[in-house]
Amino acid sequence: MTALHTLWMGLVLLGVLGVLQTRAQAPVSLQPNFQQDKFLGRWFTSGLASNSSWFREKKNVLSMCMSVVAPTADGGLNLTSTFLRKEQCETRTLLLLPAGAPGCYSYTSPHWGSTHDVWVVATNYDEYALLYTAGTKGLGQDFHMATLYSRTQTPRAEIKEKFTTFAKTQGFTEDAIVFLPQTDKCMEGHK
Repeated sequence: MTALHTLWMGLVLLGVLGVLQTRAQAPVSLQPNFQQDKFLGRWFTSGLASNSSWFREKKNVLSMCMSVVAPTADGGLNLTSTFLRKEQCETRTLLLLPAGAPGCYSYTSPHWGSTHDVWVVATNYDEYALLYTAGTKGLGQDFHMATLYSRTQTPRAEIKEKFTTFAKTQGFTEDAIVFLPQTDKCMEGHK
């Protein structure tokens, strides 16, 4: 019985170490020489890809939302997003904390209470940004999402193609990738 307990504890320890090692290694590359000050300001969520069941169920009713990225005193970012939900505008703010190299952040999911990591994979700062998010939700279900942020509500075709290619290299299938339709709702004063 002691040997079985020792084996079980060893497997648990290896599992924990494996999780720690996996969490420390980014699954994607970061934007070289990321400049947080250039990343600040208004962005539109133009494209999404996710393995989430919620996303698969709701992707056809989602629309573009507007986000504002602002610095925090501790070197992190406030990501404040305004979006349409049940015919009403909602605003939510996520606190993105620095998590290693510039362009790498983490936040605590307000719904699940779990930590999610966010990487700014590519950006030219004045037109687009590609982000990748990974974490767990619920009962340890892996959560992955790719996001295309655009400075305008109409990203160029080349930017959309860049996002599609990026999402596919992360393992998302064509049916898991969506470009969000423009809306005037919840965008008043922000065009």
